[in-house]
Order: sequence, then structure tokens, then C-alpha cells
Amino acid sequence: MGDNATLQSLYPFLHGRRQEPGAMNAALLEALDEKVGRHRDVISAFFSKNAQAVIDAAHAIARTYQRDGRLFTMGNGGSSCDAAHVAVEFQHPVTAGRPALTAIDLSADRTMLTAVANDVGYDHVYARQVIAQGRAGDTLIGLSTSGNSRNLVKAFVRAKEMGLTTMGLAGMSGGEMAKIGLDHCLVVETDSIHRIQECHVTIYHVLWDLVHSLLADDRGSLPSVTSE
Repeated sequence: MGDNATLQSLYPFLHGRRQEPGAMNAALLEALDEKVGRHRDVISAFFSKNAQAVIDAAHAIARTYQRDGRLFTMGNGGSSCDAAHVAVEFQHPVTAGRPALTAIDLSADRTMLTAVANDVGYDHVYARQVIAQGRAGDTLIGLSTSGNSRNLVKAFVRAKEMGLTTMGLAGMSGGEMAKIGLDHCLVVETDSIHRIQECHVTIYHVLWDLVHSLLADDRGSLPSVTSE
């Protein structure tokens, strides 16, 4: 079935006709099954290829905390939501007994973002914050489905110069983030933005869990969080 015929069968109301409800539901179920299957395939393929790379990235984050460093996150659009999600996972662990760890979402300060964007351009909104807040030994995580976000690339370049550990979560072929020599670059090799973002969520949840496992021996010296 061609692309146009497929669209017409799934969304007949867009083409001036209505589809029988039962047929519409069956078509939607088929589409749902295809999307869920693709979701599983993308995640399975990523971890089959990159399991050790994920473990290496977890070691890098754990070393940052062991050396009293901080984690910074950044992203644009939906990836800025993921950046916020990464930060809150480390700051507010949902598993009782695991320590709260410093993590700063660089996309959260709208005053800083709009000031820099207005004065010198949006490409600089993260680099300026890295300059102001970053220090050698910290880790900077950036998320981009294409890997080509210029403001992330500029921030990564500056972070490398300053001695931060640089870590990218990208999609497709990795884009510019795969070319600039990041310490860790985890690439989800699909051109579906939704599947990339879904895999990114799984990656950073796994990273969070692995980091806490690696920090287990340090728990006595870190304040733990218990559920109320």
C-alpha cells in the first residue's frame, strides 16, 4: 500500500470521506502494534550495540560525584524536557535510601536563556552558562535527536576546553555531536524522532540506576533520601 493510500485508510476524514468505526479501530490497532514493535526494536538494537558504552558513561558520572563534581544537563524543545527529567532524577531519587545528587538543568532559567538569546544569540545560551557555572571535574549532558543543535555543540566545545566531562545523547547518525570528540556519545540509530526520544528516556533511567549502583560504597558519606 502506498504512503498516500495508507494515510487515507488511517485518516479518511482528511480526504473527504468517513470510515466505518470498526475498520478505523482495526487500522489504529495495527498502527499501534507497529509503533510498539518499532519501539522495542530500537531500544533492543541500541543496548545490544552500546551496552559497554552506557556502562562507561555511568562510570564517568559516578566519578564526577565521587570527586564532588556536579552534573549539568541541556537540550532544546522536547529534549529540554528530557534534560529537566535527567536533573530531577538525580536530585530527587525515587528509590528509598539512594542519595540526592547535585544536578542542574541549564534549560530551566528562562531569564538567563532569553537574556543571552536576545543579546548575543540563541546559539550561546548554554555555553554562557557553562562558562559561568562549570568547573573541571563536572559533567555536561546534552540531548539532541539530530545531534546538530548548535547551542549544544558550542557548549560542549567550551566544556571540553574547561575540563568538564562531555556526554551526548543523540539520534540518527549522531550529527555534529558525534564529530566533536565528546567523551561519551550515545547514538540511537533511527530517523524516527519519537523512537529516539523514547530510547533516550530509557538510557538516562538506566544511567541513573547504574550510577547509584557504582556509588553504593559511598553511601555512608552521602546524605540519603527516604520516602515519607
